[in-house]
Amino acid sequence: MDLVLFSVKRVCFLLRFLAVAMLVFTYGCGDGGEIRLIDLSKTVTIERPQGRPAGDRTLRVAVAAMISPKETFIYHRQILDYIGRRLDRDVELVQRKTYGEINELFQKDQIDLAFICSGPYAIGKEKYGFELVATPEVHGSPFYKAYLIVNQDSSFQRFEDLRGRIFAFTDPDSNTGKLVPTFWLAQLQERPETFFAETINTFGHDNSILAVAWGLADGAAVDGLIWEYYNHKKPTFTDRTRVIKKSEPYGIPPLVAQRYLPTELKERIRRLLFSMHQDPEGQRILEKLMIDRFVAPQEEWYEPIRQMKEKVALFDEGRHGPEKP
Repeated sequence: MDLVLFSVKRVCFLLRFLAVAMLVFTYGCGDGGEIRLIDLSKTVTIERPQGRPAGDRTLRVAVAAMISPKETFIYHRQILDYIGRRLDRDVELVQRKTYGEINELFQKDQIDLAFICSGPYAIGKEKYGFELVATPEVHGSPFYKAYLIVNQDSSFQRFEDLRGRIFAFTDPDSNTGKLVPTFWLAQLQERPETFFAETINTFGHDNSILAVAWGLADGAAVDGLIWEYYNHKKPTFTDRTRVIKKSEPYGIPPLVAQRYLPTELKERIRRLLFSMHQDPEGQRILEKLMIDRFVAPQEEWYEPIRQMKEKVALFDEGRHGPEKP
């Protein structure tokens, strides 16, 4: 009977989540702005890269669907167009829903550049051949944090208060949306599957904010920059959430390149990005994304993420014993 009730509860939750995910209220400049409906279950459909003909000068750049609020993809497109015009190259934007799909494209040499999460970069650098190109600087800092959020009207004050509740992760490979809360649990000698009654992957930090705001999840870990973006630009849903814990700082999600990309081309791209804030057109694009400028990333900014991953792995090994070869 308990299993039947749990299954019914899960189905009802998913139906409620899908229904609410159809409704994101985006307002105009005035207080009584017009309401627009968006289906959060959909992403932009872009053709999958195919084999490259000889002499192809197209730059293929991927953006994972959760790296920033969905409404800002137009600004990522503008950044890429800005680069393309100055390099005299066509730039193809490739969007994928998960970090795993971006990694797959890198492994198959089907993309040249990608905006990826700090977690996939730190953990997958060697396997996928990621090379740092540039990192955004926001509010004068190249670092960001994970925010643990709960509903504004809830009684939760600590991470421990979410025991036995429903928790929203973003992507299995996300740093702020999955690794950080899993690390917090390991520090408590706990695992997500035993600590929470249920977990879901929303595949978007904005989706996780929405789920908590509407009470469909009791808590979530989200990218602090995205929470702050909405809190500044469109606080409709962040007003319904409350931050109860913040992580240590990590390097902001970077732009990475394939190792095979010519060194001269990578340097030209870097110079363009590093000077973008000094150009009136570039500055306008960056301001819409709440980015001060692009800076040269340092490898040590991402080392704490690798250390977290190792500590979680050691905790899992201690609980279950070493894996068999």
